[in-house]
Amino acid sequence: MTNPLLDFSGLPRFDEVLPEHVGPAIDRLLAEAEAAVKRAETAAPVTWETFVVPLDDATERLWRAWGQVAHLQAVVNTPELREAYNANLPKVTRFGSALGQNLALYAQYRGLQQSAEWAGYDEARRKVVENALRDFRLGGAELGEAEKARFAQIQEELSALSAKFSQNVLDATDAWSYLTEDPAMLSGLPDEVVAAARAAAQKDGKSGWKFTLQMPCYLPVQSYADNRELRARLYRANAERASEFGDAALDNSANIDRILALRAELAALLGFAGYAEYSVATKMAQSPAEVLEFLRDLAARAKPYAQRDRAELEAFARDELGLAGLEAWDLAYASEKLKQARYSFSEQEVKQYFTEPKVLAGLFDVIHALYGLRVEEDRAPVWHPDVRFYRLVDADGQLAGQFYLDLYAREGKRGGAWMDDCRNRRDTAGGVQTPLVYLVCNFGRGSDGKPATFRHGEVTTLFHEMGHGLHQLLTRIGELGVAGINGVEWDAVELPSQFMENFCWEWERVQKMTAHVDSGQPLPRNLFERMLAARNFQSGMFTVRQLEFALFDMQLHSAFDPARDSVLQLLERVRDEVAVNRPPAWNRFPHQFSHIFAGGYAAGYY
Repeated sequence: MTNPLLDFSGLPRFDEVLPEHVGPAIDRLLAEAEAAVKRAETAAPVTWETFVVPLDDATERLWRAWGQVAHLQAVVNTPELREAYNANLPKVTRFGSALGQNLALYAQYRGLQQSAEWAGYDEARRKVVENALRDFRLGGAELGEAEKARFAQIQEELSALSAKFSQNVLDATDAWSYLTEDPAMLSGLPDEVVAAARAAAQKDGKSGWKFTLQMPCYLPVQSYADNRELRARLYRANAERASEFGDAALDNSANIDRILALRAELAALLGFAGYAEYSVATKMAQSPAEVLEFLRDLAARAKPYAQRDRAELEAFARDELGLAGLEAWDLAYASEKLKQARYSFSEQEVKQYFTEPKVLAGLFDVIHALYGLRVEEDRAPVWHPDVRFYRLVDADGQLAGQFYLDLYAREGKRGGAWMDDCRNRRDTAGGVQTPLVYLVCNFGRGSDGKPATFRHGEVTTLFHEMGHGLHQLLTRIGELGVAGINGVEWDAVELPSQFMENFCWEWERVQKMTAHVDSGQPLPRNLFERMLAARNFQSGMFTVRQLEFALFDMQLHSAFDPARDSVLQLLERVRDEVAVNRPPAWNRFPHQFSHIFAGGYAAGYY
């Protein structure tokens, strides 16, 4: 049987991919890509068809196969798959570094820009060439040979460190659990959370209830558990993940320090004052100083509202809940109680109306209303039984694109929610290659034969990720380098996702996407009006928390000097500036900040 990672004839054969397929497939595709690079270096005359197309053909196959491996590593992580991923990551990184530093290719792209056919290029092709020339400069193509070699070494080590950072967070999350046989611990918890905890204990052959740090367990405990000890226990376990307080093999402390040092060195090689300056070179923002000015201006406006939010919460917790001191593990609980008292509804009450089938039908109805496209169930090999597959078709039945939907949290799956592309749109000699994307969330599943129910915030998350997906799926651009989100500045890429969130607050749409899990009745209008009244509840505290993360990230990559400072000290100074809720001293948020240490948001979280 052929290696499934080498089959590009149709949809990926996810159900057949084994760890032992990874090395042989990547080695073969690397060899093909390297041969294509050699031919491209001397292609003459240099034209789009003789140079760009064959280079794209070979490198696209490599990136598609490697993308499948990286995706599987994120959603069905096993020791064997991780070993295969980690073993091949350096090879793939080295190829990417060499590609970005290839002076012959750099010269060929400059030749394209100066060629007679340049005048006939459309905006997309011109953008591909302009981005390529910029990326060669940022990739170290103009460095001396010794500096090039060091630049490549840094990129390879950074890739390994980022992977290790993410794997440590996943392993630390999955490793922790708490088993109790005390029913008093369960007071206040939603029935489905209790049922899931019971099922988790039974799966391990134990009696009682098993609590974990997976978000469908952790968040309800923080918001609803009357037992303060349970909230504190899970909060501390979550806050100390991947730090010096746990398994030394999963401690991200050294990874953080090394990542920051290497990023600073990489930026210096290219002549930048710091990594933040390097990062914003591909963004809409003009400089780190401009970003910091924007963030601080917003903080000055938001903090008074955040302080008011905090004062109201403290007063309510003291007077109504008997909590003299508001600890970090009390915040979500007291906030939920205050929201219930002020607006006469609870998130848990609302959650019963957002049943998974109705939410998906409502989402797909919005897509049809906006774009005239139907979302239809489809069939494809998948990586887990939870995964569903859909196709987007136009009024004539023509395929626009397809997407995988992986909604539920589970062990071995990275936390959070994201969209990623599996295959991008591309115009080829054989026709249009339609886009294929992944949409991944970490919601709780249904129980006792009932469908899953979603918090309104989770519905918004789903719409947000679908916005990213639509950005990729609905592109009309046929050039790989600028199709979908490719080539879009990272501080502009959130626009389509934010746009889609708005439909979660339109009564006509919300009414259609709700049906009570027991009665089947839609969300009552008066309950929606109370939700709407609470839409900006504690928005001051929410805003300054996000500003804390953004300021920390930007300063960490610009003004930070590890010889005179520490990561935790910098974070405390940022909190001095903007925070109203101070976590305990043992909180190790940076050790789990995957957005900037294992994702694409370094000096870009803003």
